[in-house]
Amino acid sequence: MKETLIDTTSESLDEMDFQLLSHLQQDGRKSFTDIAAETGLAVSTVRNRLTRLIDGKVIQIIGRVEPERVGFHVYARIGVTVRPVAEVQAVAVKIAKLKEVSFLALTSGEYSLEVNVMCRDNNHLTDLLGKIHAMKGVFTTSSDMYLKVFKLAQPELSLLSSNHTTK
Repeated sequence: MKETLIDTTSESLDEMDFQLLSHLQQDGRKSFTDIAAETGLAVSTVRNRLTRLIDGKVIQIIGRVEPERVGFHVYARIGVTVRPVAEVQAVAVKIAKLKEVSFLALTSGEYSLEVNVMCRDNNHLTDLLGKIHAMKGVFTTSSDMYLKVFKLAQPELSLLSSNHTTK
């Protein structure tokens, strides 16, 4: 059985789900009681729906750090060409397991995969590139360093539909 990285199937989310998700995007520590008071829903409804969304992996409640402030000073985009093409999934699974990886996608352009990474310094990035190059199926890589990150954000839910309003 092939290992998949992200489940792209989506269950049907309604307006209430988007409203709850929006509240948690603004403040992941907001209590069910506060969300219920602001939305006019019962606390039990908020708890049940958010539990379903968490269990369904629609949302994760995490502590998000500012990478630069905690010691990650090198950001890079790595384009990875995989040959033969049949190895792309296996290489993607291996790359996804690297702790430095913050984004990984199959691409339709020049490279098979696009990988975004956060490293402590240039030596850390060099070591990481060595690990990637050593993987079976990796043919070439090309790296671009991000010199300064101006925005690092979560997706804005209001962009999905004019029906989904966020505060």
